[in-house]
Amino acid sequence: MAAGEVAAAGSAEQFQQLLQQKDRSLVVVHFWAPWAPQCAQMNEVMAALAKEHTQVTFVKLEAEAVPEVSEKYGISSVPTFLFFKNAQKVDRLDGAHAPELTKKVQRHASSSSVSAGSNDSAKEDLNVRLKKLINAAPCMLFMKGSPKEPRCGFSKQMVEILNKHGVSFSSFDIFSDEEVRQGLKTYSNWPTYPQLYVAGELIGGLDIIKELEASGELDTVCPKAQKLEDRLKSLINKAPVMLFMKGSKQVRQGLKTYSNWPTYPQLYVKGELVGGLDIVKELKESGELLPILKGEN
Repeated sequence: MAAGEVAAAGSAEQFQQLLQQKDRSLVVVHFWAPWAPQCAQMNEVMAALAKEHTQVTFVKLEAEAVPEVSEKYGISSVPTFLFFKNAQKVDRLDGAHAPELTKKVQRHASSSSVSAGSNDSAKEDLNVRLKKLINAAPCMLFMKGSPKEPRCGFSKQMVEILNKHGVSFSSFDIFSDEEVRQGLKTYSNWPTYPQLYVAGELIGGLDIIKELEASGELDTVCPKAQKLEDRLKSLINKAPVMLFMKGSKQVRQGLKTYSNWPTYPQLYVKGELVGGLDIVKELKESGELLPILKGEN
């Protein structure tokens, strides 16, 4: 069968042969009947698609002429389209929907060409992705599970050490992505997990982090999390007038202690606590609020 043409399967054997073609990763089969006008229209659509997607095999099979195949795949009406990859059915479309057929062909053909395409370009795409992940935060930990729920003892120990030293880090669960899990081993030439990266560079696994901790170098290598008190100070002074309504849990709890004020909202002017809603209402009624907000008091 020449590329760009629609093949006809007149028997179950022919149909099987077309499914088994090694050089074609996607096979689209149109189950049709000569008496149905919409089938004739869809055959024209198939012919146009075949010219556009030369790497795809397009087959028309007369449903009633090859009943064993139609029955096997539960074809009860025409036109019906089945999509096969590696002789396995992966999708189905019932009815004469040219736009939907076009969309499905494009989708399956592009996903086929990625897997069947050059391995180098797939490798390159993965490397780009790995580089992005490694640089997603100043300090990145690739681990089994999450910091709250580590799924191996080594990952758990690593998280405990980083937390103990107040290191600010983001993490990636390698169980969530097999491609990343395998690819990162090759990319970094490091065969095990967890793996810690700082500024896009591999620091190492648990043993190396333990060594750095013992020698006192860990604190200089890893970026520190900002102390809560310093963070609150900078938040309070972020603008001349700051209103705290709701924040992260850490800020919410920390600010109550820091300001010795148990509820929200809290209003600050030039880094100083004015008070909560009751006090702001009193100041408004006494005419003192505006001068305070303007920083005149």
